[in-house]
Amino acid sequence: MKKSTRMFLLFLLVLGIYSNSYAQQEKGIVGIDNWLNNWTQFRPNQEYYGEPTQILTGSINKDTRLSKRYVYLLLGSVFVVNNATLTIEPGTVIIGDYKTKGSLTISKGSKIIADGLETDPIVFTSGKSVKRAGDWGGIMILGDAPTNKFGNGSVAAFHEQLDANNYGNTNYGGDNVESNSGILRYVRIEYAGKRTKTAGYFDGLLLAGVGNKTKVSNVMVSYAAGDAFKILGGGFNLEQVVSYKSNGNDFNFNYGAQCGLINSLAVRSPYISNSEGSSRCVHIISYQEQGEVDLSKKGTTVMAKNLTLLNDSEDLASDIKLGLVREGIYVGHNSSLDMKKTVVSGFNPAVIFEKKITINQENLEKIQFSEMYFNNCNGNIFVENNTNNDDLENWYGNSAFFNVYSKGHNAETFIDLNNERRPDFRLKINKIIATNNDPDLDD
Repeated sequence: MKKSTRMFLLFLLVLGIYSNSYAQQEKGIVGIDNWLNNWTQFRPNQEYYGEPTQILTGSINKDTRLSKRYVYLLLGSVFVVNNATLTIEPGTVIIGDYKTKGSLTISKGSKIIADGLETDPIVFTSGKSVKRAGDWGGIMILGDAPTNKFGNGSVAAFHEQLDANNYGNTNYGGDNVESNSGILRYVRIEYAGKRTKTAGYFDGLLLAGVGNKTKVSNVMVSYAAGDAFKILGGGFNLEQVVSYKSNGNDFNFNYGAQCGLINSLAVRSPYISNSEGSSRCVHIISYQEQGEVDLSKKGTTVMAKNLTLLNDSEDLASDIKLGLVREGIYVGHNSSLDMKKTVVSGFNPAVIFEKKITINQENLEKIQFSEMYFNNCNGNIFVENNTNNDDLENWYGNSAFFNVYSKGHNAETFIDLNNERRPDFRLKINKIIATNNDPDLDD
């Protein structure tokens, strides 16, 4: 072989090794810069947004614009109806009333255009001097995209003392896959999730029957008493969204949702939970009760890529013994998940499958984990109430999936968790290669 040819092949080999090494860093949330900067707030209790100067109440039945120059108060159940569009300027602050469980519902056919800026996000928050999870209701966006339920769904139970004229405005679901409920971009939702007598907790952001023309990106839900993001049916993508220390689930998908979850972050605290005690980072089911859904329709399907799912324990082993730490991901019967390039760190265990799921090739091909980084978890993937997971370990541990396992502390795993103002949850460079025990990679 000529010397020049050998040098060229050596160059290609080095380039290939470098490319593969770089590619393995692209797990968890990614970005050349820390995309959490500027618009997020990890200490919202230290923010003062001023007193309300305008009140929103009842129904908004025509196109309306909210201006940054005012601070708005959501008084009771506020509905956007009659195919109206609610436009919110960047930098606008909306406060949810505590006493009346202030909430905002975008009814089927109406839209919200909350298009903030990285340097000027829109904020929905608590008006109390000492802020706590569940200080107000939350935001509900209802569309006419399909679900797997028999008939339409309804969120009427959340609205106590609801005016009879608004019952029709609480319905969701239909046949319009391309339903457009508007835009949520550079938005923060803080301290939502008020508890109701009939429906449990409000969620920070509930999206029901929302179609694929709806845009949801750069939305942060922090300190929600219910779920941070709840998706009921519909189909759309969530990109660069953040759930921070929610009491409920971080991302809850149900009723045949067909969704993408991309480049997004969930940070859980073992010291925060609601009374239901069943909260996970990612919760994927296709029904609450099997009799309420049409099993001939699509079950819930989630395509997830580049997530960072982190449990923020001060002493993980102790917190597990105390029963404060649960699994990071839960997958229910008749549901599908394709998860790639995701970091799951500090859970007990990383993943649980519902006990109804039979472990066979057909079902395992519907629940994919590839190029994952399972870190510091008390076990990896199990079936509910079954401690023998040999079949699952053999399947997902196959080198074809390129999954990686490690036992690093959070502070060693992520770039900068201790920066209270501007934390960086991206994976440290070369962290994966340093902890990979695959002999083919060690050579």
